[in-house]
Amino acid sequence: MSPARAAALDILLRVERESSYASELLHSRTYDRLTTVDHSLAIELVMGVLRWRSLLDSRIAEYSSQKLDKLDLEILTALRLAVYQLGWLSRIPARAAINESVELVKRARKRSAAPFVNAVLRKLAVDISEDKKFSQHRIDAASPQTLAAESAHPQWLVERWAQVYGLDTALSVCRHNQSVPMTAIRLRRPEAEAQIREEGIDLAPGVILASARRVEKGDITKTMAFRAGLWAIQDEASQLVAALIGRGASILDCCAAPGGKTAAIADRNPGASITAIDLHPHRARLLRKLLTAHPRTSPNTLRVIAADARNLPFTSKFDRVLADVPCSGTGTLARNPEIKWRLVPEDLADLQARQIAILRSAMAQVAQGGRLVYSTCSLEREENEEVISAALTGDPSFRVVDCRAQLDELQEKGELIWPDPSSLTRGPYLRTLPGVQPSDGFFAAILEKSRDR
Repeated sequence: MSPARAAALDILLRVERESSYASELLHSRTYDRLTTVDHSLAIELVMGVLRWRSLLDSRIAEYSSQKLDKLDLEILTALRLAVYQLGWLSRIPARAAINESVELVKRARKRSAAPFVNAVLRKLAVDISEDKKFSQHRIDAASPQTLAAESAHPQWLVERWAQVYGLDTALSVCRHNQSVPMTAIRLRRPEAEAQIREEGIDLAPGVILASARRVEKGDITKTMAFRAGLWAIQDEASQLVAALIGRGASILDCCAAPGGKTAAIADRNPGASITAIDLHPHRARLLRKLLTAHPRTSPNTLRVIAADARNLPFTSKFDRVLADVPCSGTGTLARNPEIKWRLVPEDLADLQARQIAILRSAMAQVAQGGRLVYSTCSLEREENEEVISAALTGDPSFRVVDCRAQLDELQEKGELIWPDPSSLTRGPYLRTLPGVQPSDGFFAAILEKSRDR
């Protein structure tokens, strides 16, 4: 039994049954025992199946004598793993892909289904030859419906992206989501780059921010610079949201875990008093460990508190506040493809209600003349522009600050290296789109509180 395939099956089953995130499971201690080769194959199999699930299912349905919704999850997942290998991974022999999936079914105590799985896969393999790999499958955009089918996305998502951003942009987003995203890091100290390169990691310059680097080759998590906390994995658009906070003496991060933006804000604001909030005590403990694990060049006063961001327990005000709220995550589907199979349209209304409550609570913590940054990694208007509009209704003490002014300031300081800052905006807001910009999809709004209210 291949350890990589066994791990892939176990992870995919947990993703389905427990709503776990594949990337977290793949990099958990449970799978530290895998060799580098097996771990790489497990990542490829898990993420590949999740990215292309609907297309895999359509192929399986053509050859299955049973309806897919009648199959046990273990059987369907084993079939998906095999079809992905047959269609996308040209270096894996068809015999190995088929036999291993049959063994996976037996391992899952579904031995009676082994002949069925074997028969389906052998029939399917006949029609998949080297010159007809799915990996050469072209994603076109004749219509939102065609784009959704060819790019393995839910039709309702693609239709709304085409309506809001245009069909060409929706095509760019879908193509990006079906690719392996580049790993970006934030350098915490200038000397980190040389140390990383000395350990055999190939880095390329950042595309959006001067402090960012892109990993072209090597496992950067195995470096001494990682253990020393000299850098952090963080998408460039996420780094940019943290940069929009600017400078402050007292800073509040309302929904801080896992802590990437909090750490970036702390590094940018030496000597500041920073308070980080998370709803769940165990996540707050992990956040505290992250923020205090490594020495900083200029120490901050850091507080980590477990509290509900909808009911913040403070009497004093802050001159900078970040509300990076829980959201659908539709801007991160390249990294978290399972989201597109879980999300339903009704979820957006529930998320919006929570987001408005958090934003209004955060606004109450802003000092006169202070600023608040509201952000999500969502592409959906319900979670972005509509939340800002709802929160500002009836509160004339806040105004929306045009993000372009802040971006221009970052460019003048040499921090923002993206050549056209205006292309990072939509109206007065920050808006990055996967495939249009080389990053995840982020939204951010800057709100400023009047000095006389």
